[in-house]
Amino acid sequence: QVQLVESGGGLVQPGGSLRLSCAASINILSFDAMTWYRQAPGKQRELVAILGRDSSTYYGDSVKERVTISRENGKNTVYLQMNSLKPEDTAVYTCKGKLGLTDYWGQGTQVTVSS
Repeated sequence: QVQLVESGGGLVQPGGSLRLSCAASINILSFDAMTWYRQAPGKQRELVAILGRDSSTYYGDSVKERVTISRENGKNTVYLQMNSLKPEDTAVYTCKGKLGLTDYWGQGTQVTVSS
């Protein structure tokens, strides 16, 4: 059974950093791509970053230059390093793995940016 488990969320002050993790129950390179999304209360889900199997990356405009998506193959884990966090980054962050025609989702991790 394919499972994705996020961790690393929490409360951080504006300007701070967090690193989110998304651990897969299978070989992370099995996925065609791994994607981080976020959803704030009352807002639509927003794409944050994509990491392809070929290590290509794509970042959403609202987070570009502040986040980095990476992968640690030995741990079957994808990371989202977020810097210079702003209150508007507050959201539930969820990872998705695309495996062929099937998308697998984690349960999400809450990030709150507040002083």
